[in-house]
Amino acid sequence: MNQNAPIPPSGTSDAAEYQAILRQFWIVAGVSAVVIGGGVLFYHITEKLSWVNAVYFCIVTLATVGYGDITPKTDAGKLFTCFYILIGVGIIGALVNLTVRRAAVRRQQHRLRRDA
Repeated sequence: MNQNAPIPPSGTSDAAEYQAILRQFWIVAGVSAVVIGGGVLFYHITEKLSWVNAVYFCIVTLATVGYGDITPKTDAGKLFTCFYILIGVGIIGALVNLTVRRAAVRRQQHRLRRDA
C-alpha cells in the first residue's frame, strides 16, 4: 500500500469502502498483470514476436488502440486474440473503474478532513 495514501479513520463506513476498493484494485491489478503476461508469453511463442513486440501488441490491443502494425498471422493467434480482447478489455476496464473510484474516495476524504 502507498505510504502517502490517506487512509480514512477506522470505524467509519468510508474507511470500509476505501479498504474494499483498495482490496479490489489490487486483485484486479494482479489479474491484469497475469492476463498481460499470459498474452505476452503466448504471442512470443506462437506468433514468434520479440518480447518487446509482444508486450507492445498486448498493451495496444487491450487499450483498444489497435494500430495494426503488428497482427496475428497464425490461426491460433487469431483465435486467441478474439478471446484475449473480450476478456482483457473487460479486465482493463474494471481496473480503470477501480482507479477512478479509489481516487474519488480519497478526494472525498481530503475534503472531509479539510472541512472538519
